[in-house]
Amino acid sequence: MTPEKTMHEQIARLDPEILWRNFVAFNRIPRPSKKEQKAIEYVETFGKKLGLETIRDRAGNIIIRKPATPGMENKETVILQAHVDMVPQKNKGVEHDFETEGINMLIDGDWVTADGTTLGADNGIGVAAILALLESRDIPHPPLEALFTYDEETGMTGAHRLEPGLLKGKIMLNLDTENDNELDIGCAGGIDVTATGTYKEVNPKENVRAFQIFVKGLTGGHSGMDIHLYRGNANKIMNRLLYLINREGGQIAYVHGGGLRNAIPRESEAVIILPSEKTGAILEKVKKLAQDIKSEQKRRDPGLEILIAPHTTPEKVMNKEAQEKLIRAVYGAHNGVYRMSPDMEGLVETSNNVAQVIAENGKIQIGNLTRSSSESSKRDLVNALTSVFQLAGYEVATSGDYPGWQPDPDSEILDIMKNVYIKMFDEHPKVEACHAGLECGILKSKYPDLDVISFGPTIEGAHSPDERVNIPSVKKFWNYLLETLKNIPDKKA
Repeated sequence: MTPEKTMHEQIARLDPEILWRNFVAFNRIPRPSKKEQKAIEYVETFGKKLGLETIRDRAGNIIIRKPATPGMENKETVILQAHVDMVPQKNKGVEHDFETEGINMLIDGDWVTADGTTLGADNGIGVAAILALLESRDIPHPPLEALFTYDEETGMTGAHRLEPGLLKGKIMLNLDTENDNELDIGCAGGIDVTATGTYKEVNPKENVRAFQIFVKGLTGGHSGMDIHLYRGNANKIMNRLLYLINREGGQIAYVHGGGLRNAIPRESEAVIILPSEKTGAILEKVKKLAQDIKSEQKRRDPGLEILIAPHTTPEKVMNKEAQEKLIRAVYGAHNGVYRMSPDMEGLVETSNNVAQVIAENGKIQIGNLTRSSSESSKRDLVNALTSVFQLAGYEVATSGDYPGWQPDPDSEILDIMKNVYIKMFDEHPKVEACHAGLECGILKSKYPDLDVISFGPTIEGAHSPDERVNIPSVKKFWNYLLETLKNIPDKKA
């Protein structure tokens, strides 16, 4: 028996076993966003094997219905909702194919984590909880509708394409937040802003030396939930270095940084060339700036590394005008918190993540994810970004626009869940709106009468290889979910 299998068996026996066993089984399935077909098939087969009504809509979402347990037939139907895809991120040097391999999990004290990759607790724990309820034989519950959506992480495609009229429930519990003492009643909307351009490649200058620069080891994290923590953005840090290099007469061969829109970029690399006679002096300035940046970020990003290594001289580099426009555009693009909420203390209202900067082979792409709980503020920041990129001569396109979820402080299920929480844990839960994008806003736009709450166990480092889920918190979340289901109100006449 391999150590990996032994560890997974230990995880499957954690309390509550019915949930952890389903999480281990589900985490064997490759399911990166846009490549989650096997996960969709898994939950569809799961429902059919249980003999439950199982529907796949034309978009690919799965709905599984389970009748109420005896004595609870007159309760309101509850929709339990989670997404099957996960963010595929791994540490540099880790060999893992997210399209063909499941997740190798570890126990680290009171936490379950992964071996150098994202764990998929976001939203695999939510999926596992729903599967556990579907297969259970002795857990009291009202009529249930399990809704499994797909491609939540890179566009909320499943929620957008969900066919109207399929859901019958009036209450929806979204199991996709990351603090076990919170009840979320609102979230930010978002939109992708992508700038593209072309440039002419030219021959490098004569008498030059080439170097490769690496920015790596940043903490990264969720570009919504963690954006207020001011963690370093690899693209912005690299751009500070390139600004200095450009000013000193250096040339850029290529830049490649970041990737996923919803992850704070942890790594970037670039190839540059410097005039031979000035190389030593320029490198000293670059190293001094690198040290200053590391000092600035030492509390937020203690693992930050900025490395410079010799490189073979490239055949082509960016022309000077294109190089300067790229650097100034990235410098001018807002990154991080743009505006705090005037209504909820401590809540980020509007932000932007400069998620990707690529310049190679004559093509430029700068990818951003802009979030806001205010449509007008979201548009304001999109206009600011668009203006910067258009001044650089780039084409700008927006896509994947999804609405926020407006809080309803008079929600009936909110009152129920607050009272249940107080009785169970002898304290008040935090009632919050979050800066992450949840599918709740999209689903409420299709089903305006839904009464919605989002909650979940404590997950740290989502969207990064540091992702981990707290074991005692999962038990707390599970017991809270079961007690909530016992307290669902009767159907209204």
